[in-house]
Amino acid sequence: MKNTERSIISSFDFKRWQVKLGYAVMVLFIGIIIVSMLYPFLNTLLSSLKTTGEFFAFPAPFFPKDWLWHNYIDAWHVIPMLNFLKNTLMIFIGTVIFALVFIGMTSFALSHMRVPFKKVVMLFFLSTLMIPSATYLIPNFLNLQSLGLLNSYWAFWLPAGANAFYLLLMKNFFDGLHKELFEAGRIDGASEFLCFIRIAIPLSVPILMTLIIFYFSSTWNDFYWPSLVMLEKDMYPLATGIFRYVVYSGSTIQWNVKFAVLSITMVPPLIFFLIFQRYIMGGLNVAGVKG
Repeated sequence: MKNTERSIISSFDFKRWQVKLGYAVMVLFIGIIIVSMLYPFLNTLLSSLKTTGEFFAFPAPFFPKDWLWHNYIDAWHVIPMLNFLKNTLMIFIGTVIFALVFIGMTSFALSHMRVPFKKVVMLFFLSTLMIPSATYLIPNFLNLQSLGLLNSYWAFWLPAGANAFYLLLMKNFFDGLHKELFEAGRIDGASEFLCFIRIAIPLSVPILMTLIIFYFSSTWNDFYWPSLVMLEKDMYPLATGIFRYVVYSGSTIQWNVKFAVLSITMVPPLIFFLIFQRYIMGGLNVAGVKG
């Protein structure tokens, strides 16, 4: 007799009309969610290809009559896109380096080293998660101002090394790594730093990729904090530059060109997430499993 695994809903279950009805309702809701999520992207893309007359027509056509691809050429020149993109990448790269070095070493120490008052230290870090971010926004700004770090990338790099949520994720992952691995490394003469570099880091690729994705999302979408600490327009990241030039200011940029700018900024994060999406759930799942 052939051994076959039974799925959650088998062909036998579909003979019952109640199962068919429930399945149809679930598929309907999934379709509604998909349409509601894709509509803003499609509307932005199609609006960027319309003429000005089609954009302000009532009722506005969903598809453009003439596909004006030169709107993207105009969008590339109406704002200093390359400069904003360079600032965003510099902030992202420095943020990832500082975060993974400081948070990674702290998480490893709390998981596999003898730290005095370890539970108290961990409780202190976790208690900061209960503090609203708006309460320490001004103190952070004043600290950076007193250090002379405003209008520089350090205003993003230094705070990135003290994130309690990411510390919790990495510590939970490191807790799942077998302590025997590090004990064997110490017996062979490896220091704690070498155990971290040569054992912990290679085994932590899923959670590291997850944190990189999170940092990319926060860096790409953040505009409020850069608006406070970046005093010159040449230092704006992409989101802040678009907010200042396209959304907030009363500029003379045509609306179809504005939507072309927004469409351009949607492409890199979509590509990034399509490539690395498998690491998101994988890293979170592994981080929650104890070894």
